[in-house]
Amino acid sequence: MKQARLTASVAAIMAGSAFASSALANEVNIYSARHYDSDEILYQAFTEETGIEVNVLEGDANQLMERMQREGVASPADVMLTVDAGNLWRAEQDGIFQSVNSDVLNERLPESMRHPEGMWFGFSQRARVIYYNRENFDPSQIATYEDLADPQFEGQVCIRSSNNIYNQSLLASLIEHHGEEGAQEWAQGVVNNMARDPEGGDTDQILGVASGECNLAVANHYYYVRLLHSDDAAEREAARKVGVIFPNQDDRGTHVNVGGAGLVANAQNPENGIRFLEFLASDQAQEVLAERNYEFPVVEGVKKNPVLESWGDFAKDDINISILGENNPEAVRIFDRVSWR
Repeated sequence: MKQARLTASVAAIMAGSAFASSALANEVNIYSARHYDSDEILYQAFTEETGIEVNVLEGDANQLMERMQREGVASPADVMLTVDAGNLWRAEQDGIFQSVNSDVLNERLPESMRHPEGMWFGFSQRARVIYYNRENFDPSQIATYEDLADPQFEGQVCIRSSNNIYNQSLLASLIEHHGEEGAQEWAQGVVNNMARDPEGGDTDQILGVASGECNLAVANHYYYVRLLHSDDAAEREAARKVGVIFPNQDDRGTHVNVGGAGLVANAQNPENGIRFLEFLASDQAQEVLAERNYEFPVVEGVKKNPVLESWGDFAKDDINISILGENNPEAVRIFDRVSWR
């Protein structure tokens, strides 16, 4: 199968020549901020099932949104793929998406994973969980995100910076549940409890727990599973020193975010774009996301990676993911007010 593979930087130089024939009926053009091997498998499977050729341009979410804004009605993009409801909401605010009314998506995806007006959809779930040091910390001491702000954990928490979209969405969920004042009190409490200034990515927070730099950390679940499957023996050993807590199981459930996509407003191949979105909700695509990238499927009953299966079912916060985007601006302002770097 022939596929266009360009990074956003290279594509900018080539002025979009990869999609010169974007209006052909047997093609779909995807702008993707996801960079996973699992997605290559999805593209191939989609073409094998439908005969529709997949062209992909990759970059980070901001790069791709800026590019589509510049391209305007001339943009060849049919579908935008990205991670986190915050990024999907920003694309929506920029006018990048158009509404889709699909019986397949409405039937296959939970209501919480669908934008109320069909502007975008969540196709994989990412639990933002709490990690603890098995040797130094008693996990019975903590059960909720709110507990992370308890003064008893002063100097014990590792967490990423405030410009990380995952943390912005976590705080956005707390705004929804506790209001702006309550969310700010939580954010200030976490700042007070930080073991060090925020640095690094999600994996670094988990490794910080393993090394004893901190007793608690917050990170998405699949980073931990990647460490367990790492080719590096030291990373596998580090993961074994760390335990996982799914927060808020006795009330609203664990915060989950998404990998998601929407149909681009100026799509030249809208029917093919919708077929691709519907394919992402199929059992086949859901299993690839779960098995290859360790994400939780959004469709009930789909087989998961064995590590995910071993965790069993857990309660998930079922607020509509669009709320995470709507509350994003206030989350950023709260982070600024509490000096969360």
